[in-house]
Amino acid sequence: MVYDRNDHILGLGLFDPHSPIRVRMIHVGKAQPITEAWWKSHLESAIRRRAGLFDDNTNGFRWLHGENDQWPGLVLDRYSSTLVLKLYTAAWLPRLDDLVKSFVERFSPENLVLRLSKNICSISENEFHKYDGDILFGPRPEKSISFLESGLRFEVNVIQGQKTGFFLDQRDNRRRVEELSGQREVLNAFSYSGAFSVYAARGGARSVADLDINKHALASAKRNFELNTSDPAVRPCHHELVQADAFEWLTQNARKKYDMIILDPPSLARRESERQAALRAYHKLSASAAKMLRPQGVLVACSCSAHVTADEFFGVVRQAFSGSNRSVTELQTTAHPADHPATFKEAHYLKAIFLTMRT
Repeated sequence: MVYDRNDHILGLGLFDPHSPIRVRMIHVGKAQPITEAWWKSHLESAIRRRAGLFDDNTNGFRWLHGENDQWPGLVLDRYSSTLVLKLYTAAWLPRLDDLVKSFVERFSPENLVLRLSKNICSISENEFHKYDGDILFGPRPEKSISFLESGLRFEVNVIQGQKTGFFLDQRDNRRRVEELSGQREVLNAFSYSGAFSVYAARGGARSVADLDINKHALASAKRNFELNTSDPAVRPCHHELVQADAFEWLTQNARKKYDMIILDPPSLARRESERQAALRAYHKLSASAAKMLRPQGVLVACSCSAHVTADEFFGVVRQAFSGSNRSVTELQTTAHPADHPATFKEAHYLKAIFLTMRT
């Protein structure tokens, strides 16, 4: 239990002596018994929040989004018949068996994979003998499994991939890219697994170029594109892979021209002390992209840096474009998708802005 200085009950939390966040609140208000029935009700509340969000064309999404679903420090993602449980606090480790039982009973997965944040790996291994990538239920999945998103097929490495294997939170932005990509030549910078490019291809793009420094990411992007070439809309699109540092490549290739540029870098501010450097980096990326866009071209600029606010991020992108002395129309800004709710200030990490260059 958590009390205030006057010994009044504030709520219930999970204690983690190894973390800077000592207590993760699971209930706020008057104390109540935390029984198996309470946990089931807790889980059902999160499931109801996602009712009606997805049809049979999408079987990859987030069931539990940490603190925002009152499951602090815990993420549960679905990829077809596989569940991936990622823990960000060691407070859940003593309860792992109960979690597995609850999730298996409710979702009936083929298998359940454990992923661990780096900060708790040693604790998990030494005290609980659980390792990142362990299989908690069912057979070990293939190195890469596939799932559907908006009718497109993607591969995901649930054992070793970043986060839980795929960036499910960009789904809505990918759909918007598809809507805007008709007859365009598209550059997808920091492409990772190339998902934006597959959507752009189905949207009618003439060509897509995946730009990433990581050769394994580009190999995944190539496979994801090939997984969807049976789609008559995807098949005609020319697909190119470029292995390079995106910052350097954008600077060195300013004379190249595109009709759409997608900038989706990894987090550039993992702590508050990196915020100003991140803002300068976002400005540099956007200014480089502005030089490479043809008239009527579209920029999609994204940030997943929690320490950079939406207003700050949108501000530097707009500033970079205003400095290009070209006429710009802002199409829209976006935030979190519905299966990644953000219910408090610090949870608002994802933001994107869509701009079009009129001249």
